[in-house]
Amino acid sequence: MRSRTIRLICLLIFMLHFILINNEMIYAKPLVSAEQAILIDQDSGTVLYEKNADNPQLIASITKVMTAIIAIEYGELTDQVKISREAVTVEGSSIYLEENEKMSLEDLLYGLMLRSGNDAAIAIAEHIGGSVDGFVYLMNEKANWLGLEQTHFENPHGLDSEHHYSTSKDIALLMRYAMENEVFAEINQTKSYRSSSRTYSWHNKNKLLTNYYPYTIGGKTGYTKAAGRTLVSVAQKNNRQLIAVTINDPNDWFDHMQLYEWGFNQIEQLDLLTLGNVDQLTRPTFLEVAYHYLLKMVGL
Repeated sequence: MRSRTIRLICLLIFMLHFILINNEMIYAKPLVSAEQAILIDQDSGTVLYEKNADNPQLIASITKVMTAIIAIEYGELTDQVKISREAVTVEGSSIYLEENEKMSLEDLLYGLMLRSGNDAAIAIAEHIGGSVDGFVYLMNEKANWLGLEQTHFENPHGLDSEHHYSTSKDIALLMRYAMENEVFAEINQTKSYRSSSRTYSWHNKNKLLTNYYPYTIGGKTGYTKAAGRTLVSVAQKNNRQLIAVTINDPNDWFDHMQLYEWGFNQIEQLDLLTLGNVDQLTRPTFLEVAYHYLLKMVGL
């Protein structure tokens, strides 16, 4: 009996050591290149990972998530929008609109989200807000309503401005809200789209969606020299959706993929070990996981 007890104790020590090592591998936080980053659960808003997530910074074209949701909520997709000179002369990325042409609001939204057209952003803003300033007012009102405390908009496209900024946390909350809208979610997951007024298709710039990560269901890219590469994306696996945001990240595609793999793995492990709902947790506990699993293994 004593010999059996000693063997059991030795087995427990060995298994505990093994499980702790493996759990450290499972739960080790990803090392991301981004100046700031966040990963949240879509359903609950629970923060699974964050790095400097509350520091206001330039955000580039991920601004257009707000532009799109405001347009969808205030406009009609069938609206015909007349393109102004201000729209066609704005700098940066473009869908090559022509002055005085007309395009549906729906087509402009696809051009905005898939090709990041700054001209589309101005055209949408003028149509919905009556002017760019009027539209920006709506953007900031929505930001306040959503509780985006570290966010202020000064334009609908995201070109650099001292008074145009946000955080990875606020952008994640914004995307979480926007994804509840069926029209936005449909546009956001579209890989290519052809406007009725064009002879060619617009292909989505989000390579996570089109090339790299099969669980991706949407997102928005951004870049300016001052802001660096910015990216917000959404992924779904086993009926769970996660949202990742990185700002000033030279390796954003890779970082988003590793954040998702880490996040989904955490959720799977927590579900498997029945440690309660992940929505109620902020950090997994290595010892609790190991101890719980160890007791199940030895039948105690």
